[in-house]
Amino acid sequence: MTTTGRQKTAANGNRVTVHYIGTLDNGAIFDSRDSDDPLTFVLGENSVFPALERKICGMHCGQTRNILIPAEKAYGPRKKDNLLKVDRSQFPPDSSPEPGKLLTITFSDGDERIMRVMNCDDKGVVLDANHPLAGLDLTFALTLVTIED
Repeated sequence: MTTTGRQKTAANGNRVTVHYIGTLDNGAIFDSRDSDDPLTFVLGENSVFPALERKICGMHCGQTRNILIPAEKAYGPRKKDNLLKVDRSQFPPDSSPEPGKLLTITFSDGDERIMRVMNCDDKGVVLDANHPLAGLDLTFALTLVTIED
């Protein structure tokens, strides 16, 4: 914790509590935390995006800031390598994959991934393992509520 005059400012190692509304470029809200469900974490432990932590450092309690986190510093770019086309015969006959539906896929090595159905037809299903917010810039309207040593 650093003091500027009489106000404490957030620094690495401080436990902070924040409220925020997270929006996309089109104004859609992707997440929010308020007094009923605040977000508390220790700065410098990479519990949230490091770029977001750096912007919180130096803030004081009660301060509000709009913070833009570009896609490459958030969930990264959308990767074509994370798309997988699967033959329809690989799905149980009673399953009905639909675009937007999340599926847990188990690979031959036992690794499991949650993937979103992008599109499907009688022959195949295209699955996407990218994070839903990959490739998107994120804006946080964030208020620093508390700072603890």
